[in-house]
Amino acid sequence: MHVVERFAEFAQNFRAQPIPPQALHHAKRAVIDWYAALLPGAVAAPATLLEKALAEDLDRGGASLALGRKATARTAALINAAAAHTMEVDDIYREAIYHPGAPTIAAALAVAQESGASGETFLRGVIVGYEISTRIGAAMGRAHYRYWHNTGTIGSFGAAAAAAAIYGLDAKRFAHALATVTTFAAGLQQAFRMDSMSKPLHAGHAAQSGLLAALAAREGVTGSLDVIEGEAGFGRAMGSGPDWDQATATLGTDFHITRMTFKNHACCGHTFAAIDGALELQRRLGVKAGDIAHLDVGTYRPALEVAGYEHPTTPAEARFSLKYVVATALTHGSVRLAAFEPARLSDPATLALMGKIRLSVDTELDASFPGQRAARIAIETKDGLRGEYLQPTRKGDPDMPLSDAELEEKFLELAAPIQGDAAARALVARLWALENSPSV
Repeated sequence: MHVVERFAEFAQNFRAQPIPPQALHHAKRAVIDWYAALLPGAVAAPATLLEKALAEDLDRGGASLALGRKATARTAALINAAAAHTMEVDDIYREAIYHPGAPTIAAALAVAQESGASGETFLRGVIVGYEISTRIGAAMGRAHYRYWHNTGTIGSFGAAAAAAAIYGLDAKRFAHALATVTTFAAGLQQAFRMDSMSKPLHAGHAAQSGLLAALAAREGVTGSLDVIEGEAGFGRAMGSGPDWDQATATLGTDFHITRMTFKNHACCGHTFAAIDGALELQRRLGVKAGDIAHLDVGTYRPALEVAGYEHPTTPAEARFSLKYVVATALTHGSVRLAAFEPARLSDPATLALMGKIRLSVDTELDASFPGQRAARIAIETKDGLRGEYLQPTRKGDPDMPLSDAELEEKFLELAAPIQGDAAARALVARLWALENSPSV
């Protein structure tokens, strides 16, 4: 069987089986976290600009944007996915270097709304999208991430699989949906190596492309079934010899959605281990930011390549500046949305501490990436006190997860300013019981 056919077979089998309780619970956690990312992103650019650009597709159709405005399914998927990836608080599948939620759930919700699907059908689609796309992302590995933005490329598979599952495509059409979306997959890392809005647009493109591929397959459009593993296919063109047998080996028995990372900071996930480690070492030493003479951060190479802005001046740059987020965490105690307000970007204490931070690649920690995201921190104070600390993982990773209560707190913190506290609490209560809803 071709790779896309193996994934299609899994989707067909899963449709006829009860959802494992743990997978169901974690799917609801993923949806709650997606809404936490979606709502603040929906009132910011590029989502607000996309509403203007795509006005002819709004105020009609069977899907809706974050705050309820009607939209066609493809446009809702595009705008909602971009919004969910804008504030850098969306989920991560660590081994695939990939944010599944933004594109996958956006496409799933648009299709479920358009087709009147139940909450359970919607959650099944989300699970299928996560399981297929995270396996493709993990197989493509670090070689793919060198040039490509996985949320744009791998996210296309998540969106297509989720949409195809909710549409109820048979195995043949499901396989063709995946084959078609493979050749749509795009998103270059260079697109966010300088200040731009391209990064969230990658998630939007992935969601829209996946939905289009599923919709086309439903009507009989075919794709090349060997497009993933073929001689000139996805695996060879954009990777370095993925092992597709290993990627598909545990489908239906090991659910990746149960091992998601939910962000505890509002910035690039590659900076999290350094933030967590710096805060912990600061606590252990009992020092203030102004006491620090030098701070050394050793971590894995992609963290420095992706989050390497030395002198950020915009929120987008600051979210990808390891020096800035570590400095603002030590100065202000956290890295949430307020960290990227204009006053904080020009805060003298933060800027002063940035000048004392030195970054380097730790070869041991680099060798463990992407399965481990760690940082080694050393602080020396002005009076000669010195301490070192290894942060072996990130708060929010599956080996140090956010509890359900912490996840709900994150949701309320991000959603309440947009919806109001009462509406946000009502929404999260509905999401925890989503499997019982006759319609999304």
